[in-house]
Amino acid sequence: MTRLPSLGLAAIVMLSACTRQEAAPPPPAIPEVGVVTLHTQAVPLQQELAGRTTAALSADVRPQVGGIVKARKFTEGALVQVGQVLYEIAPASYQVAANQAKASWTSAKAAVDAARLKSQRYQELLAIEGVSRQDAEDARVAYEQALASVEQTRAAYEAAQINLGYTQVRAPISGRIGTSSVTPGALVTASQDTALATIRALDPIYVDVTQTSVALLQLRRALAQDGLQAGSTSVKLALEDGSTYARTGRLQFSEVAVDPATGSVTLRAVFPNPDGQLLPGMYVRALLDQAVDPKAILAPQQGITRDPKGHATALVVDGENKVRQREVTVQRSVGDQWLVSGGLTEGDRLVVEGTSKVKAGSTVKVVELKTDTAAKVADAGKEGR
Repeated sequence: MTRLPSLGLAAIVMLSACTRQEAAPPPPAIPEVGVVTLHTQAVPLQQELAGRTTAALSADVRPQVGGIVKARKFTEGALVQVGQVLYEIAPASYQVAANQAKASWTSAKAAVDAARLKSQRYQELLAIEGVSRQDAEDARVAYEQALASVEQTRAAYEAAQINLGYTQVRAPISGRIGTSSVTPGALVTASQDTALATIRALDPIYVDVTQTSVALLQLRRALAQDGLQAGSTSVKLALEDGSTYARTGRLQFSEVAVDPATGSVTLRAVFPNPDGQLLPGMYVRALLDQAVDPKAILAPQQGITRDPKGHATALVVDGENKVRQREVTVQRSVGDQWLVSGGLTEGDRLVVEGTSKVKAGSTVKVVELKTDTAAKVADAGKEGR
């Protein structure tokens, strides 16, 4: 009888062990994901267009009279001012012609006085029938011819003076002058085909870029139908070495015709160039603010993936903290984000961290991530390549 309690105690211990072995395992931990709450914001839509710089003003220097070049009065590559003497052509023959024209003008003026006095006397004599009417008329006509001769010789003298002035070849515009095609002693002719030199005004300077007519039509359609607003006229410039030009330009005009050979439209921007850093013919890329989307959705790129078919997808967390998968439409990259035009709306919580740990339908623990939206919007707009 004394052994029964020991047997009962052993049975209780064995039953307790079986109970511990049959207990259900603890539930798995709820995965934690990082989300970003999406908000609409105004985003500038920039486009990068290739082009070249061109001088705002360009003038070829050509002689307007012929002769031997006596002297060159400028340094090649220097800045010249409008009206500055660049070349001197031997003036001797033109000076002689001017002197002859002046003498003829002086003689014509002297003949006027004699013709005037004779016409007056004949008019007085005609009143007393001292001369015939024909003689009086002839005297009057001779006087008028003398007056006309004065004007004719004066014009000839002024033309001779102009030609004499053309022996000093002056700068037609202000700007930087290039190399000279002639040296002192060379023979030049009036309006010759070969320019003596070329002057280019470089401040300001133009940048001509081209945009396809298809892209232009799409932009205009978006402005008319998609609620986009017209962008600013400011233009930024990327140089050939990859650096950014320090000064901002402005869009001046857009060509009114499409080039049939290329199917493109030329846009012209004007940039200040006080240091002469931009030279005509340089290859550049211009960044234009062509439109502004006032209600854009920007999604971090790490939150957008591609399915096996190549469709863009995103994981969002609903109000019950369950993961939902959505197919989205992206237009372009804006900084390190995607501009989304469909599939995501304001207030959606986009999963950007922990996407590999969850799938559609999973219940998750949400951690809200902070993003510097203002900084990203400031850098926004560069079209993805």
